[in-house]
Amino acid sequence: MKAAVFRETNKPLSIEEVELDPPKDNEVRVKIAAAGVCRSDLHFMKGEAAIAVPAVLGHEGSAIVTEIGEGVTRVAPGDHVILSFVPFCGHCRSCLSGHANLCDTHAATGPSMFDGTKRLHVGTEYLSHMGKVACFAEEAIVPETGCAKVDPSLSLAAAALIGCSVTTGVGSVLFNAKIEPGSTVAVIGCGGVGLNILQGARVAGATKIIAIDVNDAALEFAGRFGATHTINGRQADVVKRVKELTDGAGADYAFESFGSSETVTTAFDSVRKGGTAVIVGISALGDLAQIDPVALVRQEKTLKGAYYGSSRPAMDFYRMVDMYQSGQIDVDGLVTRTYTLDQINQAYEELDRGVVGRGIIAFQ
Repeated sequence: MKAAVFRETNKPLSIEEVELDPPKDNEVRVKIAAAGVCRSDLHFMKGEAAIAVPAVLGHEGSAIVTEIGEGVTRVAPGDHVILSFVPFCGHCRSCLSGHANLCDTHAATGPSMFDGTKRLHVGTEYLSHMGKVACFAEEAIVPETGCAKVDPSLSLAAAALIGCSVTTGVGSVLFNAKIEPGSTVAVIGCGGVGLNILQGARVAGATKIIAIDVNDAALEFAGRFGATHTINGRQADVVKRVKELTDGAGADYAFESFGSSETVTTAFDSVRKGGTAVIVGISALGDLAQIDPVALVRQEKTLKGAYYGSSRPAMDFYRMVDMYQSGQIDVDGLVTRTYTLDQINQAYEELDRGVVGRGIIAFQ
């Protein structure tokens, strides 16, 4: 089969013929339908995050099941599925405490399957599977718990986005921050995840939703997803402007969805006394933020992280599907461009340039 292989940082992905071993116990073989063009993959390509190379990236995807291994009961051949980049083991401390998005076994085995081995290879050279998904390929082997069966009527492009950016963004609002109706919210970074944070804030009943970015086109696009006010960070002092828009107090909640020490600090400084800053974006390795500990104490601010929107994908994917199908959130409108797998390097060049909305690699 064909896959986009990541071999070296700051170099294009190479389109190669690779082999895929059969699924083992509790594993599923799937034919990829759609894969999202997400900045998390770009972090690896630029050396801002680490993964054992060579690797097949891609973690935001949808697929159709073609084969199942021994012991699989959750899905069957022919099923349409949303893929999760944090499949869960069900028996570690995190899983048993209700935090399957932080599964310890998944973290310990990284870009391998749960048994510590890999299924992708070129000859005798084995390739890492990003998030145990590796959906920048025509097919994949994934853990059974990394599949959420959905109705075939669901758009597979929408299903792919629900697999990462939608659940991460909306979930950060509903499951992590749990914002209250009438709240003021600032969202720093209006990429795929940021747009869904805006949608989550709107659904939760926030009355003032401030979108912050350095790209005017992204800010204009943000208005379609719930932003009531916008700030261009290149043209204004963000913290000062947020306070002006909130009667001098600061936002009740600020969400950082870009991933840098500067924007983390901005999020913390933008919230009021007793406010909450939620860090959603992934910063580059070694990029450490400076937080004023005096303000943390004297103003009783809260600084917290949200991974995968603090969701339980096996359950919460279905909540996202329901919200999409009922019209509460717009998933189709997030997609502004579609590519083939052969165009994947163009897709990431455009993402890095700041083209608005979400790109999709379409396989069928």
